[in-house]
Amino acid sequence: MDMVATIFIALGLAADAFAVSVASGMAIEKVRISSALKIAIFFGSFQAIMPLIGWLGGLTLRGFIAGLDHWIAFGLLSFIGCRMIYESIRIESSPRKINPLNTYALLMLSVATSIDALAVGVSFAFLKIFVAVAVIVIGIVTFLLSFFGTFIGHRFGRFFERRIETAGGLILIGIGTKILVEHLI
Repeated sequence: MDMVATIFIALGLAADAFAVSVASGMAIEKVRISSALKIAIFFGSFQAIMPLIGWLGGLTLRGFIAGLDHWIAFGLLSFIGCRMIYESIRIESSPRKINPLNTYALLMLSVATSIDALAVGVSFAFLKIFVAVAVIVIGIVTFLLSFFGTFIGHRFGRFFERRIETAGGLILIGIGTKILVEHLI
């Protein structure tokens, strides 16, 4: 997989964290750089660690299902993308009562937004990919989008939240389709 595809996967995975960062920025009365850094570090770290864990788990399965690897990658990425689109449609517009700077709340939000990255990591085990580069790119992209998303949310409110999640889902479906087409041709 080339760097462009890796960046697009990172953008797709970071969409959840970006949307939550935007919502967090809306919930924080006065956004400071330290607040945005805290959110970005949590989200970026979890988005980087989870694909690595998924990749390690996928390595144990790779030998058993090597002939179906492209179908598995397509299925996982498409499922995750569809779920992200569905979630973007059913986001509630009521105000959130969670303090996004509370460490426990941030931990829970980080895990929730990075479950998709775990599944994508499993698909990495079936692809020709240098996982260290992918993990670093995913972490950096998520960090940056989460950092700026906190300020964007504080400034612009709900305008971006649903659109970004939908775009992230479409990106993941597109990459899954690209992987399948490349292996079938």
